Amino acid sequence: MASDNQAKARKIGLAQVRDLEPNSEIFDGGPGSVAGFGARRRAGSVVSYFCMYRTAEGRLRRFTIGQHGALTPDEARTKAREVLASVKVKGADPAAEKRTRREAATVAELCEAYLADAEAGRVLTRNGAAKKASTLLSDKGRIDHIKALIGSLKVAAVTPRDVEAMMHAIAEGRTAARKATGRKRGLSNRRGGAGVARRTIGLLGGIFAYAVKHHMRADNPAHGVQRTADGRRERRLSDPEYAGLGDALRLATAADVWPSAVAATRFLAVTGWRAGEALALRWAEVDLPRRTATLTDTKSGRSIRPLSNAACDVLRSLPRSGDLVFAATRGQGEMSGFRSLFDRIGAMGGLPVAERKMSPVPSGVKAKATKRSKVITKPVADADLITPHVLRHSFASLAGDLGYSEATIGSLIGHKGQSVTSRYIHSADAVLLAAADKVADETLSRMGEAMKGAEVIQMPRRA
Repeated sequence: MASDNQAKARKIGLAQVRDLEPNSEIFDGGPGSVAGFGARRRAGSVVSYFCMYRTAEGRLRRFTIGQHGALTPDEARTKAREVLASVKVKGADPAAEKRTRREAATVAELCEAYLADAEAGRVLTRNGAAKKASTLLSDKGRIDHIKALIGSLKVAAVTPRDVEAMMHAIAEGRTAARKATGRKRGLSNRRGGAGVARRTIGLLGGIFAYAVKHHMRADNPAHGVQRTADGRRERRLSDPEYAGLGDALRLATAADVWPSAVAATRFLAVTGWRAGEALALRWAEVDLPRRTATLTDTKSGRSIRPLSNAACDVLRSLPRSGDLVFAATRGQGEMSGFRSLFDRIGAMGGLPVAERKMSPVPSGVKAKATKRSKVITKPVADADLITPHVLRHSFASLAGDLGYSEATIGSLIGHKGQSVTSRYIHSADAVLLAAADKVADETLSRMGEAMKGAEVIQMPRRA
């Protein structure tokens, strides 16, 4: 049948398309025809237009232009001319290019490749270091948002408009979900919001930069997308909350809450350190006689931190049962359940923390806003909860209230660009030690504890 149609050598029109029988095809012929242009009908009623061409290597290819109905014969013929011109002039191979696009990686597959390389240490931060385990854990949570919204798209097909739509969807909470982690009674709580959206777009920009580096696309669609405002309010403790924190620490000690967790909470309050820095602190990094801690691997690089007398008292109260200063409840690793213990401690002082179960309170010890088996907390917005980071911001804010400069505060808490990073310096100077003492003592005073007073250090006289 196909040979009979070809023999008629007529230009393809609506009549020829209607007359096509199942499993047959016709080619364009006659005046105004395009060599290699044709129409084909398979077993069903659908008719598609195609064109035949030879590649630069002499291979015969068939390229499908589109279906009848979406295109008229004349429109399909015009597209066939364009395809054949690109083959002849540019040496293109549109069929191979189409197949490559069809088989190209999706955004979900790109994210998995990025994570695999990041976990292997092949994706470096701006400091040239591999990503930390805590950062990778955050990345995985943000990648869940990305997969849920654009994971099925091809990497090369993503546009800035797709990225912007994804950002707004996350900010509106459309990707929020809870799912099992695979661990016993483990749940992952995936939250949305403006802050999550902003940080997820930042990660997506890094993932597409990885795609550009590996020649998966030529540009980064996340560049130029205006991110949402973070929406994060810098939370600090009020005077009643400082008093509640002091009560909580005293009650937690009496209630036999894990001592290392109580000590770590107090340490964070009087130092302003990041929780991860404190939990990873090792005895080998602590010099109590010089009141100095030398952290070799922090978010801001190598950092020497002054230790106030209050912080040293916390460290001296702990047993040296292993390499880590703040021991875990089980094993030799870091205290993975610290956030749960922190919330339990805070709830004992009536502080607004995430609702969690707590151990029974011993007789004679009355915890604030608690029952014997479960913490009672009023519903509180996430932005108003007290977290370990709130202690850090409170310490820095209190230092600012006391008149210390941004550079001094940065050196106390290890802000990027403000830490002591010289490899030849091994202890904090007297000025920083005095500042650490003053801020820590003011913190203890607001927590309802007696001030120890800053140690007076005689400065060397100028020659």
